[in-house]
Amino acid sequence: MYLSNRALQVRNASIAGISGALTLVILLIAPLGLAAVIINTLLVTIATFATGTVVDRVVISMQRDRNLPPTADLRRRESSNVDRYR
Repeated sequence: MYLSNRALQVRNASIAGISGALTLVILLIAPLGLAAVIINTLLVTIATFATGTVVDRVVISMQRDRNLPPTADLRRRESSNVDRYR
C-alpha cells in the first residue's frame, strides 16, 4: 500500500493527537499538578508522532531494498484458479 508523504503526516498526527488526548484524560484523574499533566501529555504526543514517523521510514526503506518487481510475487489469476464459494 502506497501513501503519500502528506497522508503519512496526517495519519501520524491523528494517532499522536488521539494518544495525547487519552494520556491527558488519564493524567487528569491522577493527583498531579497541572504543569506535570501538560508536560507529560505533550511528551507523549511528540513521542508518538516521532515513533510513527520513524516506523514509516523503516518500512519505506525495507520496501526499497526488495529487488523484486512489484508484480513478481503475485500469481496471475485465471478463471480456473479462482476459488468459488457457495
